[in-house]
This record gives sequence, C-alpha cells and structure tokens, in this order.
Amino acid sequence: MLLHHRLLPRLLLSPSTPVTTTLLVHRTSLFPTRRILSPCCSALSQVAAAPETVDHSDGDEPQGEVQVQLPLDRLFVPPGASVSAGDAEAVTARVLKGSNIVLGPYARGDANVIAADFVKSSVRPDDCPRDGLPEFALVGRSNVGKSSLLNSLVRRKRLALTSKKPGKTQCINHFKVNDSWYLVDLPGYGYASAPQEARTNWDEFTRNYFLSRENLVSVFLLVDASIPAKKIDLDYASWLGQNKVPMTLVFTKCDKRKKKKNGGKRPEENVENFQSLIREYFEAAPPWIMTSSVTNQGRDEILLHMSQLRNYWLKH
Repeated sequence: MLLHHRLLPRLLLSPSTPVTTTLLVHRTSLFPTRRILSPCCSALSQVAAAPETVDHSDGDEPQGEVQVQLPLDRLFVPPGASVSAGDAEAVTARVLKGSNIVLGPYARGDANVIAADFVKSSVRPDDCPRDGLPEFALVGRSNVGKSSLLNSLVRRKRLALTSKKPGKTQCINHFKVNDSWYLVDLPGYGYASAPQEARTNWDEFTRNYFLSRENLVSVFLLVDASIPAKKIDLDYASWLGQNKVPMTLVFTKCDKRKKKKNGGKRPEENVENFQSLIREYFEAAPPWIMTSSVTNQGRDEILLHMSQLRNYWLKH
C-alpha cells in the first residue's frame, strides 16, 4: 500500500485546477491549534498571536536569525501531538524557531546525526535501496541549495557534491544516516540549459519515485527565500499536494538580505508571500522552515521535524 499514512495537508482543489501567482486571498488554515503537550528543546520558541518579525536591518550582509511569530491557526500540528480543546486566548504553543512546526511527542533524542554515508545513485525507483528504511527526499529548483542543505544536516562539507553550475545532481542519490534512515538528493527542476530529453527523464523518474516509494516519509521542497515566489515552485507544491505526497516547505538562503532602497525584500517577506499564494489550496497549513546553509539556521529544527515524522511513521 502506497504511503500507509499521510502526514501532511491535502489540497482543496481538483487536479485540473491550475496554480496562479495572482491570489489575493489570505484565508487561514482549517487546522486550529490549542494546547500542545511537547518536550522542551533549545530549538523551541513561543508563538505570538499575530504575524511579526523581529529583525529590521536594511543591510545586505548576513544578519542574525529572524524569529517569525505566527497566529495559532497557521501552525502545523504533527501527527500524534496532544491537542486540547481549551480556551485559545489562554494558550501558549511551542514551535520550532523560524518555522510553523509544533514539536510533538514523537520528537526524541534520535535527531542527532552520528554517521552519514553515500549508498548509491539510481535512475529508477526500482533500483533504489530495498531495505525499507524511512526516507526524506530533498527537491527544488536547480541551484536552490539541496546538496548544501544535505551537507549542513549531516555536518559534512562534501558528502553531497555541490556546484555553482545548475544540474549537478542527475540521479536519485541515497545517503544513509545513523544506519537507520535515508536522506535522498533528487535532481533539480527548471534547469533550462539541460537538454530537453534529460529534463524530461529527470522529471519522470523523480515523480515516479514520489508516487511509488512506499517508505517515503516526506518530501522536503526547497524554495529560494532570497527572491520572490516563482510559479514553478508553486506548481510543484500544487502537484505534490494533489497527489497526496507528504511535503514540508524548506526556505533556503535566509541569510541573504536585500537593500530596501534597491527594492529587494527580506527573506521573511518572500516566505510570507509564498505562503499567502499557496494558502488557499491547502486544507491545513503546510509545515515550513527557514534555513541557511551558510549560518546553519534551521539545521537542528529540520532534524527534529524529521525525527518526529520518522518515529510516527515507524509506529504506524
């Protein structure tokens, strides 16, 4: 049976409904949060009652991490989290820094990476490892920072090869972590300089992998937060949702600051804009995390999120 449970939000629209980049609505999610019973962690921060950002720098140099504060109805409550029906006005929820993700009871001490090794490259899902270990797949536009994020997560500089030239990753690359689960580096999409046949092949085997891989816990869709939302990313998120493929949005390059006087927007502004564009399409708020492979922002938060999804997956 394909993906014996679905962890993430479902799309409200039919598969024939196209994604547009002109949405003006800002409807909140249908996943209200009350009281969360979760373990304490250094990566946690308190949620405020309204959207707010703390950093106000106009410089273009990397700044400290920006803590985004969210209303309760825009949080992602993980499966297995204990939620009461108490008074929302008196509620304080604990979420991972730079994200909308509540840390639930399945996040445990196995979030640390002790060992990570490259296992194999495949061009067909049938050729992927068959040991049934849980997998997390990284995908995004070419040069969005997939390999850099993977290296940051495992604290290795060159486990996954990086390149300034788009299209470096051309296979389904499996990396075994702690001898118990996999990180999967997938080819980037939207690389216009690659031959059409190659782009078609990459897209075909990547999507076949999403639809057929029974031990795929979640896809981590990487989106460049240093630039405005791209329609190709919105379309990809839409496709994943329509096909009920579990998804977490990972906003990369959040260390990059644009000068306001030049018309550039801060990463947190681009993150908010991207979410507003896809919010109408989801029944519940998709989980998202802000990251930087330069400062390692979001590294521990991603590993904790993976931990709780993985442990829930193993129990169900």
